[in-house]
Amino acid sequence: MHDDDDDTRIYRIVVNHEEQYSIWLAEKEIPLGWKAVGTQGSKKACLEYIAEVWTDMRPLSVRQKMKAQEDTSGER
Repeated sequence: MHDDDDDTRIYRIVVNHEEQYSIWLAEKEIPLGWKAVGTQGSKKACLEYIAEVWTDMRPLSVRQKMKAQEDTSGER
């Protein structure tokens, strides 16, 4: 186990089909269902990037369903 302050490993940011983000060790093969977003670095830098770009944590399918419901009900 690595203490975050002592962790010098390189991570990459990955995203799944639901637009959910995670970090993955750069040296490991990306798991099925995930793809790299092209950003990598320290754990801290990757988590900061995710916090900046992943502002709506609802899965894509939930966001789409809610939008469809709003569109059909005429709400805004």
